[in-house]
Amino acid sequence: MPLNNPKNTVQAAQLPVNKLRPFEGHPFHVKDDAEMEQLVWSILTQGLLTPITVRPLENNEYEIISGHRRLHACQKAGIETVPALIYALDRDAAAIALVDTNLHREKILPSEKAFAYKLKMDAMSRQGQRTDLTSNQVGRKLESAAMIGEQCGDSQTQVRRYIRLTELIPEILSMVDSGRIALTPAVELSYLTRQEQRDLLETMESEDCTPSLSQAIQFKKLSQAGELDIDYAALKLMEILFER
Repeated sequence: MPLNNPKNTVQAAQLPVNKLRPFEGHPFHVKDDAEMEQLVWSILTQGLLTPITVRPLENNEYEIISGHRRLHACQKAGIETVPALIYALDRDAAAIALVDTNLHREKILPSEKAFAYKLKMDAMSRQGQRTDLTSNQVGRKLESAAMIGEQCGDSQTQVRRYIRLTELIPEILSMVDSGRIALTPAVELSYLTRQEQRDLLETMESEDCTPSLSQAIQFKKLSQAGELDIDYAALKLMEILFER
């Protein structure tokens, strides 16, 4: 992982909170929940024990690599400066480090993993473009997916399934996070156009049901043939109601 590379220069500092910026495209949610309140209380009573990690930007500002939750807790606690480790990393190296330092968490939503895998794959692919201009883009992405899977405990196929979830509209992706739609049918639905997904979402909400895997596969095939009709989708979803 880049942060453990001895070639990277690192500097310890106390940084003003107003000079810190969230990582652009940061895929992990920062929630004001019970765990956040516990973190705020810990910081108020003991201080911030683990420094955040950042990389320098222009205008004496810094982009957070690891520590978005800790920074938010410090802001809620009214703390104006935080201990930080400053690494001289480019955008892609920082993106890979961000994903690697967050994927070890116990509770990770499918949407978080999806956008984290995509962020890391895109960064690895760009690094590959800079170092191996003879490789084609598809080959690089396949290799990147295999490397990510090996590092994170998922298969190459599973990595690519998660990344497909980033093609879902937010409302349907939220259903995956809540468990209303399983990963496999959600992957099939990701191949629908965004308008088809919105139409399907309206039908799912009105009928209070979600498609099975076989139905999702049917919808994907019809969509790719340009023949998916929302009335047909509604009819198929109603079959689930009759089976209850």
